[in-house]
Amino acid sequence: MARVDWLETLEGLNPKAEPECVVAEGCYERWEGRGALGYLTLAAICDGQLGDPPETARLIVARDCFPTGMLGYWARRLAAGGLLAVLTATSPPRLGHPDGGPKLAGTNPLAIAVPSSDGKPLVSDVSWGRVTYGDVLAGAASEEELVPFGGEHAHKAFALALGLQLLVDSLVVDGYGAVLLVAQPAADPVPALRTRAAGLRLPGDA
Repeated sequence: MARVDWLETLEGLNPKAEPECVVAEGCYERWEGRGALGYLTLAAICDGQLGDPPETARLIVARDCFPTGMLGYWARRLAAGGLLAVLTATSPPRLGHPDGGPKLAGTNPLAIAVPSSDGKPLVSDVSWGRVTYGDVLAGAASEEELVPFGGEHAHKAFALALGLQLLVDSLVVDGYGAVLLVAQPAADPVPALRTRAAGLRLPGDA
């Protein structure tokens, strides 16, 4: 709920906008948000992939797609429909270099969801900040605390955030966006992993 007031401050949002798929090839799609909330753009993209899943794999690029919310939610939707999903998205620059300087990358979370025959997909969803921007909006953390996580190893989180930033920027071209890879799984590794984990909570478990 803390995001509602924040959403009202964003420029360029159009309540009547409808996301559109502007390129649809066998292994590639490009979507334009057209001013819609990123949540709605990702919802339309997920509906599209579940309604017409790829034969093997498909890369989807979404321009003008912000904010996107918790990426694990969208990845889980796809995994519940039987698809492997890898999803990342950019945001305003919020992470600086561990040695200081200007903000260079968004928190740029990466969500990976793997379907499972037991009906419990594994969903990993990690951003590279020590706290989330949602924490800042909710007043649970300050912007000064929004730095790459990892302490003396923060350069690793920063490297991932920067790599994802440039990956999305290279495909989206301008503005904030999302990049999604969906694929048909060739195996079912999650049940065996749960057996080896012997009851331990795994990423995405309730």
